[in-house]
Amino acid sequence: MIYTITFNPALDYISQVDNFEVGKINRTKTEEILSGGKGLNVSTVLSNLGIESTALGFIAGFTGEELKKNIEEKGIKTDFINVKKGITRINVKISSKEETALNGNGPEITEENIKELIEKIDKIKSEDKVILAGNIPKCINNNIYEIICKKLNEKNVLFIVDATKELLMNVLKFKPFLIKPNKEELEETFNEKIESKEEIIEHAKKLQKMGAQNVLISLGGDGAILVTNENKEYFINAPKGKVLNTVGAGDSMVAGFIAGYEKSGEYEYAFKMGVATGSASAFSMSLATKEEVVNLLKEIN
Repeated sequence: MIYTITFNPALDYISQVDNFEVGKINRTKTEEILSGGKGLNVSTVLSNLGIESTALGFIAGFTGEELKKNIEEKGIKTDFINVKKGITRINVKISSKEETALNGNGPEITEENIKELIEKIDKIKSEDKVILAGNIPKCINNNIYEIICKKLNEKNVLFIVDATKELLMNVLKFKPFLIKPNKEELEETFNEKIESKEEIIEHAKKLQKMGAQNVLISLGGDGAILVTNENKEYFINAPKGKVLNTVGAGDSMVAGFIAGYEKSGEYEYAFKMGVATGSASAFSMSLATKEEVVNLLKEIN
């Protein structure tokens, strides 16, 4: 089983607006409500690609019930922890000439809630895979990633970490199977400007020396680079298409990579699937479908 963990999921209200103007009444051109949060995005895309997963995380209030209903209607298994105080957040995403976002805070997660999550982690088996993604709410101690990754490492569970800054750096010692920084995050991590592909690969290998097994670097419209634990490097140009919405594109890349690896056990194919899936989401107002991914995969191949 593949498990995704989303500490602070959300209902995403995504709208397209022609010529959005701050301080004025704007009318939406299209609108859609999706269950959001990086881990949930991964579960949704995995489901679209025909792969089963179980979504873990915290929900609260009427928005949490709606999110759970939304996720389960997609055929995704859930094992959420209900939080008593607060509500699952609502994030507003406005797509116009520029993208604008207004994100909620989320519920107040207690130590007891964290213990419940750890109990669920303890039941995960060595043949399972776990995807930890996204930032941590202020009410949770920053060491939660380390606690979970240490447990997974001790049980020989393959786990993927899609996080930044200290959250990522502090868990590299537990040897994550895959990490996915983009170029800007790579520069931020090493506090230096990175220009060429050679420099990107050099810094990816530094992350490997710190413990990461495979490093997938998204370059946005310029494609992506994969540096593997087999001492191989791959580069793929981004497929051509019109970017409509970047929300969830990075999460889709992770889902595509895992789907490709589950199918083939080969890094090169997993990489192509990752790029195709991330691009398919970017070229759509919602998350990638299997048909969209298959069509883009033909272009990459």
